Amino acid sequence: MATGGRALVLGGGGVTGVAWETGMLAGLAEAGVDLSSADLVVGTSAGSVVGAQILSGVKLEDLYTAQLADPAGEIAAKMGGFAMLRFVSAALWPGDEQHARARLGRAALKARTVPEAERRAVIERRLPGASWPGGTRLLITAVDAETGELRVFDRDSGVPLPEAVAASCAVPLVWPPITIDGHRYIDGGVRSATNADLAAGCDRVVVLAPLTFALRRSQRISTQLASLGPSVRSAVISPEAAARKAIGGNVLDPAHRVASARAGHAQAAGVADSVAAAWS
Repeated sequence: MATGGRALVLGGGGVTGVAWETGMLAGLAEAGVDLSSADLVVGTSAGSVVGAQILSGVKLEDLYTAQLADPAGEIAAKMGGFAMLRFVSAALWPGDEQHARARLGRAALKARTVPEAERRAVIERRLPGASWPGGTRLLITAVDAETGELRVFDRDSGVPLPEAVAASCAVPLVWPPITIDGHRYIDGGVRSATNADLAAGCDRVVVLAPLTFALRRSQRISTQLASLGPSVRSAVISPEAAARKAIGGNVLDPAHRVASARAGHAQAAGVADSVAAAWS
């Protein structure tokens, strides 16, 4: 656990979320606010990709430029009505939240998707390298598909970085659960779009959240930040109207990647002051 440091929380949001967050981080750095200097990075789903990328040693400007290239190698997908219904059902299921996540996880285990190896290959191509960062601590979230338990991977977990990221990005009913040490894992966003409460111990927290919707109070970003304590300074940045238009209605569509990256980059100038106030 970090103590008295700065945490960058990167939330889920599909392939367009990766692009928007990368554009935002590059734009903020140009404005003098370099969030890659965090003491702790918490990555969920799309945020796990971005967290691994920005801590790889590759410059933010180069990562942003890569998001502006043709998204070759990505697989287009869409969350259908049935999948959305299962998500809402799990979110509203009464009682224990872990049990509700397990219900969704068991459905994901039965779903017909692309082969696991094919999905892993997509994630590996997104990452500049396969090694965990040696300096800043990176936490990557996933959910055990059978038990609904939150699993947080880090460099001490004994799990290769690409596998941890693939697990965090395994949107249930869309992508295959990822097998790690005999367990099957689904998207960390099933627990929370950001898992901002994992920034416990840090006194300055910035959250980049492509998606903010939460049906359960415990999943809300405001609730999770409040759990960190009254003395914590924080800022939550999510897509503005222009960025939401660029992202479109399907966050899993690579065709919107370039526009999403540009929108994040353009939005950065308008939020730089509020982010700096929380970060400095």
